[in-house]
Amino acid sequence: MSLFPGLHTPGLVDLQVNGYAGIDFNDATLTAPALDHALRAMLRAGVTTCLPTLITADEATLAARLAALDAAVAASRLGPLMVPGFHLEGPFLNPAPGYAGCHPPAAMVAPDPALLDRVVAGRRRPVLLLTLAPERPGALRVIAAALARGTVVAMGHTAADATVTEVATAAGVVLSTHLGNALPQPQPKFLNPLMAQLGQDSLSASFIADGIHIPPAVLKVMLRAKTPARSILVTDATSAAAAPPGLYGFAGMRIEHAPDGSVRVPGTATLAGSALTLDQAVRNVVAWRLTSRNSALAMASAHPAALLAPALRHHGLSLPASEVIWDAAGHAVRVRLAGEDFSATC
Repeated sequence: MSLFPGLHTPGLVDLQVNGYAGIDFNDATLTAPALDHALRAMLRAGVTTCLPTLITADEATLAARLAALDAAVAASRLGPLMVPGFHLEGPFLNPAPGYAGCHPPAAMVAPDPALLDRVVAGRRRPVLLLTLAPERPGALRVIAAALARGTVVAMGHTAADATVTEVATAAGVVLSTHLGNALPQPQPKFLNPLMAQLGQDSLSASFIADGIHIPPAVLKVMLRAKTPARSILVTDATSAAAAPPGLYGFAGMRIEHAPDGSVRVPGTATLAGSALTLDQAVRNVVAWRLTSRNSALAMASAHPAALLAPALRHHGLSLPASEVIWDAAGHAVRVRLAGEDFSATC
């Protein structure tokens, strides 16, 4: 199938990447060469900007992981070009079974602006995106504090009903993180967090379009509810992305990349991120006839870039100019970033 013959687009932007190509961004021993290895692999998927994502951990562990990630970015070849900042997914999430997902519930704490300040203090790169559960006590104070420091706030791993969701969006929450996931089963048919967020027009939503986290027919309905204009493709990639099936490390746990493409806590049905690449997510939603080629590309480039724009302006940052040339099958064949040709990487 001829998807993108000779098409020129801006580079893709992934807001949620826990690791890639065998490298775990949640590893407190992360090095600059390891980060460069992962970022080179992302370039092969047409990704020129990403937010390395740290999941829930206790304060000391989270601070150590963020410090290592920040140092690796500063010392790496590609980090200063591709990583404007970070995404904290936790620790202010809902610890109840099902909502926690693969995050450690014991490390989840009530939202606390002082804790957030301590974790991010002194970093070279800012936290540009924070995901929290707005129903938790103290969430509104953290939302206000995050916005004041130039952080976009999202909701996820949440049991928020329609009232809490409306209050959260009025306070400044603008995104649902991997909508449709981190929900216990069963849920009430209508009055549930998924419907509450789908029905809130002031929320954009990110989706993991691997066919595993959300069946294509369900994603079709979600995209119609949100509209492509308020939809963003993310990978939630782990170290298993762009890597063969097998066992990998993720934030101190073992995860299993199965031959069917899923990534789970071994021996359980619990999904633990994904092995998805962002170019494959684009190809998927086009092949599944959920949206047009140009719309799918915008969901993986222009839309996430626009979501980050206020935070980038707050920190005096901008994304380098980028260009990707795609072949007919939708694979990147040439990548330019900040005036440099990375085609040899692709």
